[in-house]
Amino acid sequence: MFQGSLPALVTPLREDGEIDWPALERLVDWHIDQGSNGLVPVGTTGESPTLTHAEHEAVVEAVVRIAAGRIPVIAGAGSNNTREAIGLAQHACKVGADGLLVVTPYYNKPTQEGLIAHYTAVHDATDKPIIIYNIPGRSVVDMTPETMGTLARLPRIAGVKDATGKLERVCCQRITCGTDFVQLSGEDATAHGFNAQGGVGCISVTANVAPQLCAQMQAACLRGDYAEALRLQDRLMPLHIAIFIEPGLVGVKYAMSRLGLCGETVRLPLVPLTAGTRARVDAALAHAGLV
Repeated sequence: MFQGSLPALVTPLREDGEIDWPALERLVDWHIDQGSNGLVPVGTTGESPTLTHAEHEAVVEAVVRIAAGRIPVIAGAGSNNTREAIGLAQHACKVGADGLLVVTPYYNKPTQEGLIAHYTAVHDATDKPIIIYNIPGRSVVDMTPETMGTLARLPRIAGVKDATGKLERVCCQRITCGTDFVQLSGEDATAHGFNAQGGVGCISVTANVAPQLCAQMQAACLRGDYAEALRLQDRLMPLHIAIFIEPGLVGVKYAMSRLGLCGETVRLPLVPLTAGTRARVDAALAHAGLV
């Protein structure tokens, strides 16, 4: 269903902080030309925490319209408020998104039973495949493989974006969720190893700036050519590291600005990269052969 390299799409902003709609259109077309296997707008990398609901919905609608069925669109639809998550998910379904990315509720720290209730409510209110986004470093709650296995019995709970960094989770979730459950990495630096354990792709921050290399690396994994995948990962690894020295969204927007793809503007409370990190990103772009 969903596999390969799926950029966690940035939301380009003008210098005044408003959405740069022409740049967004160019990015969607560019990603398709570069071989990306799908797009994931308005996740954290898409600045969902600082977009208004109207902006969030407008970005999803625009990406679906521009992609025009050429590649799948998995719309960010997460919230720590179940009603709000349902509203975002229903809008994404209405405008034609192919799937939904729903993060574990952050800040209010639900129990495992609360997670089951949350995802069941979103599932029952929508008609598109749902990818669970498990990122305990941001949400401060970790969905266990056993809980995920319970949710995987629901017909439209299709997979997980796993950003735990624990590669053994892939094998554990194959046991609890079944081998057809779609497991996507949410961490660029371990995406190669994640696939070796049974993953089928990555919802990637780095793919915003190096979509062709990321797509090639994922394609090599899917055909079982891990030697070629490792060669490509070696080119990408300094970029994975440099982008995340400071918040990944800020790092990748700076890298994209260096390639003329969009501006580096982010919304507060995020601020531009420091000079030292800019130098690290510049060196990593050169190592990857992008500049």
